[in-house]
Amino acid sequence: MSVTTPAASRTRAIVLVTLTFVYVLNFLDRQLLGILAKPIQDSLHITDGQLGRIGGLYFAFFYCFIAVPVGWFADRTNRVTVVSLACAIWSAATICCGLAATYPQLVAARMAVGFGEAGGVPPSYAIITDTFPPGTRGTALGIYNLGPPIGAAIGIAFGASIAAAFDWRVAFIAIGIVGIVTSIVVRLIIREPARGALDRAVGTAAPAKAPFWGTVGMFCTNPVLMLTSIGSGATQFITYGLGNFAVLFLIREKHMTLNEIAVWYALVVAIGMGAGMIVSGRVIDRMTRKSRQAYATAPAASLALALPFYVAFVWAPTWQIALILLTIVNLLNYFYLSSSVALVQEEVRPEQRVLSGALLLLIMNFIGLGLGPTYVGAASDYFAAHGDAHSLQTALYTLAPAYPVAVALFLWLAYILRGARRTIGSITA
Repeated sequence: MSVTTPAASRTRAIVLVTLTFVYVLNFLDRQLLGILAKPIQDSLHITDGQLGRIGGLYFAFFYCFIAVPVGWFADRTNRVTVVSLACAIWSAATICCGLAATYPQLVAARMAVGFGEAGGVPPSYAIITDTFPPGTRGTALGIYNLGPPIGAAIGIAFGASIAAAFDWRVAFIAIGIVGIVTSIVVRLIIREPARGALDRAVGTAAPAKAPFWGTVGMFCTNPVLMLTSIGSGATQFITYGLGNFAVLFLIREKHMTLNEIAVWYALVVAIGMGAGMIVSGRVIDRMTRKSRQAYATAPAASLALALPFYVAFVWAPTWQIALILLTIVNLLNYFYLSSSVALVQEEVRPEQRVLSGALLLLIMNFIGLGLGPTYVGAASDYFAAHGDAHSLQTALYTLAPAYPVAVALFLWLAYILRGARRTIGSITA
């Protein structure tokens, strides 16, 4: 039963704000490589393809696959401790990124960042779900998912400014130090919530610990969970493919300076992505009261609307027009995230939530984070080798077909949801 006292509301707010700040650092650390791509390329002499692999496949290999055992471990232990340790690990690795003198050293440091970040998001999803009652989770997760736009915006403003004034290494080191301090704060102020207490009837027993392979098997055989994950992955193929190269594209093709990036591109990310997270969370909470299909139809509609604006952004003749179009693209591109997270968390039993969240991240991030930047970097190198003077622009054009693929997957999910009974509305076994 939901508790709505002022003290409970205050506790929920503290948990949500703290975990959102951790997510800000998580995404900031992840995005610094793309934000500082130009000075890193100049310093370490690496190609677009190498940059794509280090920000995509190499990072995602650890981030995605370590998330599954970490999720299983967190489902059976203290999730707050897992988040705190993860934050400390990825922050220390971020400092190592700033100290890297060669490409292999930077690769190793980025893999370590991925290892740490694997323990940040899945336990946080479950903590929030067990802190907020049903009917408010879409909004809560929408606020939590402000971490990426806030982190990206701060990273752009801070990273680009530091790189312009000092050196790209200083940005990595400073953010890493902030993360280590934050990891200590998390452990001190957040208490572990009871698993499933807000979902089960008063007087019923707490759920048993979920078996690892049983949960994996349940996830992989559930068409709702798999379509949610694959549809989200197709969307992230676009968002990460674009996001990891956006700053380099704006500098190289639209002729922006680092100082202009620090102000204007940071605002675009904060406004566009931030509005997408907030609006999508509220839309999902409101629409799913009438039909669970909204978990799928809302992202399908937003992605269909985003496609023409994306193509226009890549084509735009000036950076000012490009940024206006990109604001709209960012708003529409991120409707899927709060929807997918909320659906997965409500589709499984409370004791399966962290591992299920990790499996969601495994699938969608391996497709999106692992393959998106890797593809864009390789495509840019390919077009450059064949004489294309605007190879990165051409590579970004080739991301456009991923939009109809993602829309089709979410429409398929909507069809499944129309005839599916909710698996655990009252926490049935």
